[in-house]
Formats: sequence, structure tokens, C-alpha cells
Amino acid sequence: MDARELVTKLHPDGLVRELSSGANKVFRVIDAERSTIVKVYPVTSRERRERHALEALAAIPSVPRIINHGTEGEMAWLEMNDGGHWNLANLPKNLDSIEASGAALRDIHTSNADITNLAAGIDSDYVLSHYRSTIERLGRYRRRFGMDQTVLDKALELDPPMATAPVPAHTKPTLSKFIINEEGMITIVDWEWATRAPREWDLALAVWRLASRIGEDASAAFRSGYGAELPESQYRPWVAYHAAMMMLEAAEVREGRLGDLGYLVNDLTEAVLGT
Repeated sequence: MDARELVTKLHPDGLVRELSSGANKVFRVIDAERSTIVKVYPVTSRERRERHALEALAAIPSVPRIINHGTEGEMAWLEMNDGGHWNLANLPKNLDSIEASGAALRDIHTSNADITNLAAGIDSDYVLSHYRSTIERLGRYRRRFGMDQTVLDKALELDPPMATAPVPAHTKPTLSKFIINEEGMITIVDWEWATRAPREWDLALAVWRLASRIGEDASAAFRSGYGAELPESQYRPWVAYHAAMMMLEAAEVREGRLGDLGYLVNDLTEAVLGT
């Protein structure tokens, strides 16, 4: 039985539409009464991690609500409420929704939920050591990215990202994670890698991707909704860190040239050289 067959078994009279086809497969199920989201995981541990985070954050309106869950052989599944058909990556620019997304992330960070899903959370000591090791490891793939060694040298000369005390964090709040319904309500999805981390980890990643994909006004709207600013001196090291992590992850799983990730090279270069 594959993931689609499992969802069809759970909802024999529903209309099943596949939304994503990565390691975890996500389906929208529409029946006579409602629309729900069913996420199918290849192993039960991944479902447990996400369910733990959702249960810990259940009181927060912007977090998916668990309807049901179970296992089928080696697979596991979660059924959740449907947050909507749009997200910040595919919605035409809407600064109100972007500002509301910033407020939703702030609510997560201030919740004090017991959300640690990983073996250890992310603190300032982790950031300090991992930032440097990430930049150094990225040097092995410099030529595949067409990147000058000077950029990596300058990245190591930067002050490392400033990391305040860990809070409940999503850790991967990219634009597609902010789901929006027709009423403008925000749902933040994909909590499998949630843990406790410095708020700057999430905030810098979201602000950076908004500025790159939509524009500086979108970045400003998100920061306004969140209620905090990141000074340039603190923002640039975080952008360098996130860009380097994304590049390293891609290089370690893909072969050949990585020219389609040139935007990451550009953003890393701008962050470390300030141009």
C-alpha cells in the first residue's frame, strides 16, 4: 500500500488531491462535510516528532489542529484541519497577510511550549560552533557553486550570528509554510523539525526569504507584525548562516553543478561583503 492508497482507504468517499510528494506526502481530502489535510510519513518517528510539536502548541490558533492519527505498516499518518489554499509563496503580494504571518510566528516564540523534538535544542553555543563548521564544510563545494574563496574567508571573519535564549521555534519558516485561508487567517505548517532555538533563527530566515522573493516592503510588514527589528549588524550573519546551510544541504545530496542555486551564492556574498 502506498501513501495515496492509504488516504483513499481512510476516506473512501472523499476527493483526494496530492499537494506534495517529498519524503512525507501531503494530501487534501474533500468530502461532503469538510476539507482536511492528511500527511503520510514513511516512518513512524517522523510522525511522532510532528505530533509532539502540534500537541505542545495546540492552544495557538495558527498551529494545525490534529483530528486523527494512526499507523499502517511502516507508515504513519496525521489528519489535520485544512488551513487554506494559499501561502506566502504563491499568494499575490498581500502585506496584511504578511504582517499577520509575523504576528503568528511571534505567538509561537512567546508560547513557552515544551516543544523540543530533537535530541538537543539549539542554543548560542550550538550556533557559534555550527556556523563556523558550516562555512568551512561549504568550502569543499565552492567550485561547484562558482563561488570565490574570498566570500568564505570573509564569512569566517564576520561576528557569528547573535543568538538569544532558546524559545519554541519552527526552524524552517520559509514562505510556503505560512498557509492563508480566504478570511486571511494564518496557519503555520510542517512542524517535524521544531525545537527550542533562538528567536533570531526563525525571524532572520523568514525576513530574508521575504525580502528576496517579494521585496523589502514585505520584509518590513513581517517585522512589523512580529514586533521586532534585526539590526543590520545582526541580520547579515544570520543570512550568511542560513544561505550556507541551504547550499551545503543541497551540495551533499545533489551531483553536478549547482547553478540553479546562484541566488544563494549572491545572498551569501552580499551578506558577508555588504554589497
